[in-house]
Amino acid sequence: MTIIDSHSHLWKKQDTWVDGKRILSLKNGRSIFMDEEVQMLPPWLIDGVNSAEVFLSNMDYAQVGGAVVVQEVIDGNQNEYLTEVQNTYPDRFFCMGMAWSLDEAKAVCEAGLKGIAFPGHRMKESLLGLIPIFKYMEGKDMVLSMCLGEDEHQIGEMREVIEECPALRVAIGHFGMVTTPAFKSQVLLARAGKNVMVESGGITWLYNSEFYPYPSAIRSIKEAAEWVGMDRLMWGSDYPRTITAITYKMSYDFITKSAELTDEEKTLFLGQNAHCFYRFKNLPELPYIKNMSE
Repeated sequence: MTIIDSHSHLWKKQDTWVDGKRILSLKNGRSIFMDEEVQMLPPWLIDGVNSAEVFLSNMDYAQVGGAVVVQEVIDGNQNEYLTEVQNTYPDRFFCMGMAWSLDEAKAVCEAGLKGIAFPGHRMKESLLGLIPIFKYMEGKDMVLSMCLGEDEHQIGEMREVIEECPALRVAIGHFGMVTTPAFKSQVLLARAGKNVMVESGGITWLYNSEFYPYPSAIRSIKEAAEWVGMDRLMWGSDYPRTITAITYKMSYDFITKSAELTDEEKTLFLGQNAHCFYRFKNLPELPYIKNMSE
């Protein structure tokens, strides 16, 4: 089975402000996050750097062939670093930029980044004001990664964007905020256009109180498949924040071990859909390496 992670994050350093609150990398995996010290990364990432090389080591161990790297305002703008990652590891990563104007979007495209990620759930402005950017992305065959909030008005705006840009490839993030009232409305956006997918980045975070093996997450995946079809759904880990609680492999093997999904459904969800949508090429074959403790 080819496994592809449709939602991950990388950064050289977190050093930004959001809504007047500080976000800053510290040591031993900790960060100041919204003025509070939290365990942002596993404690063995002692320098605060969330690098492509460490992620690749996790991917190889977990037999994950490729990963989509999105961005979030809470990590600061990582366009420069992700351009470096895309150029260094073109077969393993599909890196997205951050842009808030048409000129910035053009710069992202010219740098060789393959899409633009928008944390819509943190935006106060209307998504419709970004349509010139979305139109440009559509013309350049870039992918739009969009995480939405719980407001129905934003879902309606996203539907308008999809209708205005029918050829734009759109990935709705965080599995439609599966544990909130917005879940079904967000998932149903996949019916609004032929190029719209829903990825599950953060699903283990949203079901963190239940914890591994996340039986409610499995039920939600099955429910979403009933609404839009398993061919519109993709797995995402939300690496690295989620692996402060679980290992990277655990972020998907609760799916492979589930008796509630068929082998075909697992194959589609864990990699085949993402392989087609993001158009990965030359993914490596990653053999299983036996643990010393086995």
